[in-house]
Amino acid sequence: MTASAPVLERRLGPFDAAAIVVSNVIGGGILFSPPQVAASVPSALLFLSIWVVGGLLAFAGAMAYAELAALRPHAGGEYVYLREAYGPLAAFLTGWTSFVAGFSGAIAASATVLAFYLGRFVPGAGDVTPFFTLPILPGVVELSLSPHRVVAIAAIMGMALVHRRGVGPGRVVSDVLAVLKVTAFVLFIAIGFSFGTGHGANLMQSAPVVPANWLLALIPVMFTYSGWNAAAYVAEEVRDPGRNVPLALAIGTGAVIAIYLLLNGLYLYVLPANELAQVNGSVLDVIAERLLGSAAGNTMGVVSIVSLLASISAMTFAGPRVYFAMARDGVFFRRAAVVHPRYRTPSAAILAQAAWSSLLVLLAAADALVTYTGFAIVLFSGTAVAALFVLRAKAPDAERPFRAIGYPVAPAVFVVASAAILLNGLYRAPQPTGAGALVVLAGVPLYWLFRQRGTAVGVGGRQ
Repeated sequence: MTASAPVLERRLGPFDAAAIVVSNVIGGGILFSPPQVAASVPSALLFLSIWVVGGLLAFAGAMAYAELAALRPHAGGEYVYLREAYGPLAAFLTGWTSFVAGFSGAIAASATVLAFYLGRFVPGAGDVTPFFTLPILPGVVELSLSPHRVVAIAAIMGMALVHRRGVGPGRVVSDVLAVLKVTAFVLFIAIGFSFGTGHGANLMQSAPVVPANWLLALIPVMFTYSGWNAAAYVAEEVRDPGRNVPLALAIGTGAVIAIYLLLNGLYLYVLPANELAQVNGSVLDVIAERLLGSAAGNTMGVVSIVSLLASISAMTFAGPRVYFAMARDGVFFRRAAVVHPRYRTPSAAILAQAAWSSLLVLLAAADALVTYTGFAIVLFSGTAVAALFVLRAKAPDAERPFRAIGYPVAPAVFVVASAAILLNGLYRAPQPTGAGALVVLAGVPLYWLFRQRGTAVGVGGRQ
């Protein structure tokens, strides 16, 4: 990359970055994970306590990322922090996991659900009848194209084209969708508690809970909170990152915690924990039907469409900055490191993520990948927060525009909790956790392949 090559521009303010956090976090997880959590923790207060603990851990992690982002305000998030603290292989593995599943898989899963919700208003959009099916591994993997998959891919590609056109258009779409999403959830919560039919006694319902099950339930809770670090990925495009990235992480994460606690409280207000555990599909739809009756389907369909679009937008914004940073270090495809000369975006990285997400839609592989790599999100976020201690030891005199709130206790608790969740997951649910570990480890030979091919484009990411 030459000195005159185009670079990313700092055009995002704290609200823009906070909107990315809110949109990235509040997605399909809060629609589907509460019944899973209630099945493991059927006591109302303990059910709510796990969301409180998950929120506190997310905030502790966000504050650690805030210091790291202020110290290294570059594109890529934990890819940069792991590279600085542990070396390039650890960094590559988090970037590889983000590409293959963390962002791409979540985008594909969200777009697929979006197509089904859109089918309520556009006949045929949710039609799963295939135009054709192509066996890849007979009986195991097949590629299939149907109307609902066409709609999902159109949503993925449409959002990619918006964000490829520049930070300006991407910022506007992200901000508008985030405001609409938050407004919809706040109104739903307010109407539910004010006019809905529920029972306050549900919030005090108790039942025996095995401590190991409570800890295991933290995995889907932490997965539902995942994305609180989204502002760190775009730090290279945030104005005054030493101030605005920490502010965005605090505002965005705080808003998500408040919405999640109120929403889960509403769930329990309408359904006792034992009934919540039996819900199949979107719990929001079930709650809305209890509150709004026959109008619930279309109302929550609109809310879900906006919520899912906002999530796809945020992940399309954040994810490619990781691959951009990897390519700039020579451990990803060379083209991904190029900034578009007119739009000043990593356009090739954006399109690459969209293409892989679309392929996952065609293969119907997104849900499995997201399930398998849920543990990897905990692994890499815990490792990144631990990097805070490593970098303080390596560079004690470095200028730090922001210092993590609660250091060293809060980040230490986050790291210990992450380790406990992982160990408990390996013991209690070894199959999906082990499959996720294999997905991560599959990146090792790819790392050495990229290193041997020497795909660096000139300027490394250590700016």
